[in-house]
Amino acid sequence: MSYSPVPERQRHSDGLLTHGARALTGALLVVAVTAVMWVLEFVDVATGGSLDRFGIEPHDVDDLPDILTAPFLHVGFGHLMSNTVPFLILGFLAAARGVGKFLAASLFIIVVGGLGVWFTSPVNTLGASILVFGFFGYLVGRGVFERHLLDILIAVAVVVLYGTTMLFGLLPSDPSISWQGHLFGLLGGLLASWVLRRRAR
Repeated sequence: MSYSPVPERQRHSDGLLTHGARALTGALLVVAVTAVMWVLEFVDVATGGSLDRFGIEPHDVDDLPDILTAPFLHVGFGHLMSNTVPFLILGFLAAARGVGKFLAASLFIIVVGGLGVWFTSPVNTLGASILVFGFFGYLVGRGVFERHLLDILIAVAVVVLYGTTMLFGLLPSDPSISWQGHLFGLLGGLLASWVLRRRAR
């Protein structure tokens, strides 16, 4: 039986193509989700805020399914615009390594963040900041738990870019801003990074 080893240059080229395809797929997915959020906000404004009722109503058992819809709805375009850029940047960085893990991490963040809001928030809560803080926690946690050079560099970069903003977002300083969503979204991202980490061989 003959064996023809794959040249090192070809393996490197194939690896770059694979990573590039993953990054492109992740970027398209994040952009598509962002577009859906904008369409939903146009519908919400056009219907007099009819979609806001799908936010998280705390302590209402019948409202628990709205945990899955709340992160994609906003209270006006100002709210949506403040979340769009960090959602695109952090979402892309979280999705660039593979859509499967990104979707699993997003589900962790939505459920943990949503349940935290449901238990602790005093008011109806909605907005993508649950996911924004969750992606931040996921990227930082991935740098800590994966111990891969690229993950560490990304973690350092997002801390430098968003660390101060995230810290202030965790403080209960503005009653119109859900620090509960920020806190539990962040915890959901950290949990996802630990659960989804690559095990050492």
